[in-house]
Amino acid sequence: MSDTATLTRPAAQKVEHFDVLVVGAGISGVGGAYHLTKQCPGKSFVVLESQESFGGTWLTHRYPGIRSDSDLYTFGYRFKPWTSAPIATADEIRRYMAEVIEENDLGRHIRYGHKIASARWSSAANRWTLEATRADTGETVRFTANFLWMCQGYYRHEEGYTPEWAGMDDFQGRIVHPQTWPDDLDYRGKKVVVIGSGATAATLIPAIAADTAHVTMLQRSPTFFRTGRNAIAIADELRQLEVAEEWIHEIVRRKILHDQAVFTRRSFEEPETVKKELLSAVRGHLGDDYDIDTHFTPTYRPWRQRIAFVPDGDVFEGIRSGKASVVTDEIERFTGTGIQLKSGQHLDADIVVTATGFNLNVLGDIAFEIDDKPLVFSDTVTYRGMMFTGVPNMAWVFGYFRASWTLRADLVADFVCTLLNRMGEKQARRVTVALRPEDKDMKLLPWIDPENFNPGYLMRGMHLLPKRGDKPEWQHNQDYWAEKNELPAIDLDDKAFVYA
Repeated sequence: MSDTATLTRPAAQKVEHFDVLVVGAGISGVGGAYHLTKQCPGKSFVVLESQESFGGTWLTHRYPGIRSDSDLYTFGYRFKPWTSAPIATADEIRRYMAEVIEENDLGRHIRYGHKIASARWSSAANRWTLEATRADTGETVRFTANFLWMCQGYYRHEEGYTPEWAGMDDFQGRIVHPQTWPDDLDYRGKKVVVIGSGATAATLIPAIAADTAHVTMLQRSPTFFRTGRNAIAIADELRQLEVAEEWIHEIVRRKILHDQAVFTRRSFEEPETVKKELLSAVRGHLGDDYDIDTHFTPTYRPWRQRIAFVPDGDVFEGIRSGKASVVTDEIERFTGTGIQLKSGQHLDADIVVTATGFNLNVLGDIAFEIDDKPLVFSDTVTYRGMMFTGVPNMAWVFGYFRASWTLRADLVADFVCTLLNRMGEKQARRVTVALRPEDKDMKLLPWIDPENFNPGYLMRGMHLLPKRGDKPEWQHNQDYWAEKNELPAIDLDDKAFVYA
């Protein structure tokens, strides 16, 4: 063979190997990276993130006013004190995350612009092989890992959910989704209609109302909101006493979690009383003459869908001022100049914002295979919403609906790190969860009980999610106040865990 032929032979593709591969550098992935460094210091790991930087939701969403709908004392990490107002902007949250990355030297573990296409498990090798595309070069790169930790979140970042309405192509203005807010969108002096009534709409409307000609929140049905000051009195008082921020963080977390537990329990045990309290707060902003029954009184009990916190009642103050309004109706069709409603009313619009939710992301839209067979995720049964029957060496973070996502991310991180250390003690290369003999006749049910919690994105994608059983071990519990004790007490030698 000639020297020239030797030089032009394609080089073998480099494969990097890690003990743990974390998918996603959002709130869960960054937290997972921190816990690995503290609880599994001997493990090598990498975090693969498809976007150009960290932050997940707080990087994707760039619409005006983007902020948390959970307080940062509980949405923040348990190990990193939050020192500002409880409801925070996206920029504030990303600054907080940047400090976590910097203070713990996590940046060297994170690879940005890596979009994972496939993940294949081999029982012969007891490892995962993942292929990803680098955004900067377009090349395909390959990684192998002993354990896969899915921290990618629950929705597609590329595109939000927008229903198909008749006549959308006829509309002469712009239709935008908050998840992909255009940088060049000029809403000043324009008539804007925001379709939806969840946390996104309640955040966006007060942020743009002063600059628009008028903004209308168009909803098919009302949503519950909680209102209050964007401050926590006990935190302010403790700071005046010069108490250490670490103590303040823990005290305030406990206070908030106690109050949330009481509120959640009351929403189940005395829903009508809680409903009256929530509506009374709205009436306090809008006045007795406003039609609260039509526009702010849901047909479901409190907490059957997520309740957004509205700091200082800003969305209601926009309505009271006349810069914003609410219309409760259904869409008949779009027209050239706006939206025709089923009641016969027409809403004129220059811009329509579809704050209509997410597209569910199941395992990062990654093509999974287990021993050369495609993984059908919906055929698996969940172990406490973290692991899945027949899927070795993998854990998934899915947070709480009625409490801050990060509370569960921290608990799952403890579980994963404990499991990894237990595998080391056993010298096991593989762990899979499996139904035990006593579970063989267990009734299998949808991932979440729709009577308990039923947001649209879950209902649209329920058929894609794993099954749950009728025993606590085989369910995704939404009760932080139970799980904070139950998850640390998991017996990793239980027959549900199969080691090899």
